[in-house]
Amino acid sequence: MLPTPSQTVGPFYGYALPFPGGGEIAPAGHRDTIVVHGRVLDGGGEPVPDALLEIWQPGPDGSRTGAPGSLRRDQVTGGHAGRDGVTFTGFGRVATDADGRYVLRTLAPGGVPYLSVCVFARGLLHHLFTRIYLPAEDRTADRADPVKPLLDPLLGSLEPRRRATLLAVEETRGSYRFDLRLQGPEETVFLDFH
Repeated sequence: MLPTPSQTVGPFYGYALPFPGGGEIAPAGHRDTIVVHGRVLDGGGEPVPDALLEIWQPGPDGSRTGAPGSLRRDQVTGGHAGRDGVTFTGFGRVATDADGRYVLRTLAPGGVPYLSVCVFARGLLHHLFTRIYLPAEDRTADRADPVKPLLDPLLGSLEPRRRATLLAVEETRGSYRFDLRLQGPEETVFLDFH
């Protein structure tokens, strides 16, 4: 049997997939909350106004249990059952705005130096997987190549120019910028899972 052809994603997905507070992964008011923000851009550097990003990550202690029911609708409040504002969920889903911008509020992941990301957008036949690597104080850098973290095999396997597309930049303490470029000379490195 031959595989069926892929279908383009969206923009029809905007009705059911995004939800209020989808980028609020950290418990409300948590003192260690970090902000990751940026833009999703197409091959011409133009914003993608209807992209959807899913984020998966372990908790600060490295656990991957998250909060069950993060997306299950709470029939009483109309909110989401796993999003009680107190429990770390480990999962987020956020849509870009008209300027292609997104914002996540989360906690630094434990055990790995990155957030896992899945990108959905119009014109994509398949969703894209990538990572957002956060700077870490304990990471050793090569002086000749200051963006070369020596602890991660994926980053170590990439040439410096491509590696830089996976690194978030700390703008202020606890606030990181990460732009996703879907195509072009500065295209973000995307992962191929079989």
